[in-house]
Amino acid sequence: MSSSALIRPVALSGRSPHVEVGRLVQEMVPPPRFDGVRFETYEADPAQPSQAAAVAQLKAFAARPAQEARRGWFRREPAAPAGGVYLDGGYGVGKTHLLASLWHATPAPRERKAFGTFVELTNLVGALGFQPAVHALKDHRLLCIDEFELDDPGDTVLVSTLLGKLADAGVRLAATSNTLPGKLGEGRFAAADFMREIQGLSARFTSVRIDGEDYRHRGLPQAPEPYGDEQVTRAALRTPGSALDDFGALAAHLATVHPSRYGALCDGVEAVFLTGVSEVTDQATALRLVVLADRFYDREIPVMASGVPFDRLFAAELLAGGYRKKYFRAVSRLTALARDAGAGGAA
Repeated sequence: MSSSALIRPVALSGRSPHVEVGRLVQEMVPPPRFDGVRFETYEADPAQPSQAAAVAQLKAFAARPAQEARRGWFRREPAAPAGGVYLDGGYGVGKTHLLASLWHATPAPRERKAFGTFVELTNLVGALGFQPAVHALKDHRLLCIDEFELDDPGDTVLVSTLLGKLADAGVRLAATSNTLPGKLGEGRFAAADFMREIQGLSARFTSVRIDGEDYRHRGLPQAPEPYGDEQVTRAALRTPGSALDDFGALAAHLATVHPSRYGALCDGVEAVFLTGVSEVTDQATALRLVVLADRFYDREIPVMASGVPFDRLFAAELLAGGYRKKYFRAVSRLTALARDAGAGGAA
């Protein structure tokens, strides 16, 4: 991450990208870190036979003709799951790996398959409107939703209604989900909870169980010590593709950019440098930062920062609230990206 020549960093807070509708849909693909995953690269644990069984079920689901899937909506335990699959497993068992592998294995053009997180899907509906979003996705062969979030009842109903419309149009669905807010420490959501929360849509899904050891940390990971403002600035000036921002200015700017455009905000950026990171107490600001952290993480953009460490980014009252699962994920991802920055020689 270093160069002898001085670089002129861009400022994310100075960007206001305009994104065409077509691009929003086209970018619903597995993130770069899952470009190369396939069923064949999934290392099933011999001690957990459900893992190899899940791969076989998902391979059959990928290959199944669409018309067969529509006829099989209500079959309980088909050899090849019918119209929708829910990957039921704890943290660290490879659900996202398998979901991305399913996307890659489904024999359809890229433009007829979509992959995104629950947040990205709600952002798409917010940017396009409900009916235009249905129209944009109704001709797809497959829609994969990673980390289906159930901490906001309104969003859950919105997305469940959207998926019902798409399923009626013949779009096949695949999903993973997070824990309910009150079950953060349990490590898994479980199919029964997922089916109950999505109510009428549950008949569309067959559960694919994936057992395995939970590798996820139970608490917030300890973030690296932050750098000084001058260190961050100097590193930005010698790093190609850098973006250098004051944290407060960037947080304020995010309120002027629709979250569906945060990916475009990062176009061409290879590393992010932030000065003056401070504790966030406002929930709207915090949720916008969660989305931005996801976009950094998807693109594997290292983050070097001064100010408070990332494990103290969100105020205690936010971490104790209904959206704490989102904040834990953001802290975990920003911490990993901060370590990447240090390992890459940014300091």
